[in-house]
Amino acid sequence: MRRLSPIVIGLVLATVLTGSYLGSRSERDGARLFDQVLTLVQDRYVDSVEINALFEKAARGLVAELNDPYSELLSPKQVTAFNTTTGGRYGGVGMLIEDQQGTIVISRVYPNTPAERAGIHPGDRIVEVDGQSTRGWKTAQVSEKMQGEPGSEIKAKFARVGMSAPIEVTFTRAVIRIPAIPYTLVLDGGVGYIPFQTFNETSARELASQLSALRDAGATRFILDLRGNGGGYLDQSLEVANLFLPRGAAIAAVRSRAEPESRYLAESAPLLPDAPLIVLTDGFSASASEIVAGALQDHDRALVLGTTTFGKGLVQSVYRLDGGWALKVTTGKWTTPLGRTIQRPTTGDDAETPDTSGTADAIAGRPTFTTAAGRTVYGGGAIRPDIVLRADTITTPERVLFEKVGSRQEFYIVSADLALELKDQVRPDFTVSEAWRSEFRRRLIAKGVEVDDAVWRNGVAYVDRFLGNQIARVAFGDSTAKRRLLADDNQLARALELMRRANSQSALFTLAAPLARGGAND
Repeated sequence: MRRLSPIVIGLVLATVLTGSYLGSRSERDGARLFDQVLTLVQDRYVDSVEINALFEKAARGLVAELNDPYSELLSPKQVTAFNTTTGGRYGGVGMLIEDQQGTIVISRVYPNTPAERAGIHPGDRIVEVDGQSTRGWKTAQVSEKMQGEPGSEIKAKFARVGMSAPIEVTFTRAVIRIPAIPYTLVLDGGVGYIPFQTFNETSARELASQLSALRDAGATRFILDLRGNGGGYLDQSLEVANLFLPRGAAIAAVRSRAEPESRYLAESAPLLPDAPLIVLTDGFSASASEIVAGALQDHDRALVLGTTTFGKGLVQSVYRLDGGWALKVTTGKWTTPLGRTIQRPTTGDDAETPDTSGTADAIAGRPTFTTAAGRTVYGGGAIRPDIVLRADTITTPERVLFEKVGSRQEFYIVSADLALELKDQVRPDFTVSEAWRSEFRRRLIAKGVEVDDAVWRNGVAYVDRFLGNQIARVAFGDSTAKRRLLADDNQLARALELMRRANSQSALFTLAAPLARGGAND
């Protein structure tokens, strides 16, 4: 099997030597036109011009004309930052952050990190980073500020419930190792549930360990949850797929214009060759996630359930240029074992935006492929599940409450504050009491949020579910919170229903066949 270097986007590094331009006559004419225009501007333009700046703008314009958001000209400063990130030497403080209606909130603090040692809690809100207010910032802006060279310092201020003034913390950045699998569950029927959140440098080893542990705990069938997994180290996707596929099985291929097709094969015997397997996907499952889902689907090794994946299947190569510059340019496309292209057709504007409208799930116009078991799978970009099932199970009254109240920033802030206050008063099997619910509403009203009696009463199930989840996460962690919400996770609930009735992968496909016909299920 041809191996990938352990980097995030399958980069190829090369050095470009300067020399005269050779090409077709029309291409030489184009180069001559550029030289003539440049000479005339330099010699005759009324004002003096900075010729190096013109060259840079011309080069950037050339790359921009590719209309490819993943191709870019990197300045020396950008090259340094890029090398730091892809080389695994960037540091952070160990927090997972969320944008909750305009407020940057800590949703998770990882163990043995600067954030944990500083006493940062889930529910804390970042109000200032390095002397700058975070009002109006997105999570990407905060992350960029918080990351830096390991050993360097960064100051931040946090708002916390019960504190009249923000808490100021000076962090010393460190290399953060975030687990690919934050927890696992053995559910009724011997179903091992694995939320797989990222492909880091150790994700395959983590998965192998967790699969073995789940099997020892009585799991005989498995659900691999790739929803929200945006990818990461592509070599890890090959190793993850190999945990389920036999030695010699094709996992993926790269097609490019300049080089012959590269094929990647499983190199070792699988850890779980026969256990029934379901893979969950959504529009945020991208890159390495799509390689795994596509390979397992093509080989009839897993039933894929959820919504169509992101469709990010490009390979970028980085070519070093003179003066410390570099060109990152798309040079290939990933395909599945059956030859399905993973990259979805996009324009520059929507390349980084998942399709949440449901149109990506449509069958019409998609090329079809047939697996060895005779199942039909679909090309056309991204990985379309065998069973398309929306995640949304919210009722109409609950949706009304969310639109009027739940979409407000205060809804998140108040619930996080209340969760922190209640976390030491609850057991894992707690229920949301009327007193908590009333206090939640009282605080919302105190912050100026109008809460109609009928809307609140009719949507109370949404309130209980949301507040209960907040409390459970803060008090007991993600695994307990997930158990509480199993029935409300429409996709996982359907996967469990199928799993409990199937004793083999072929039986699973038979059960799923009626659900897979006729397109998307609502």
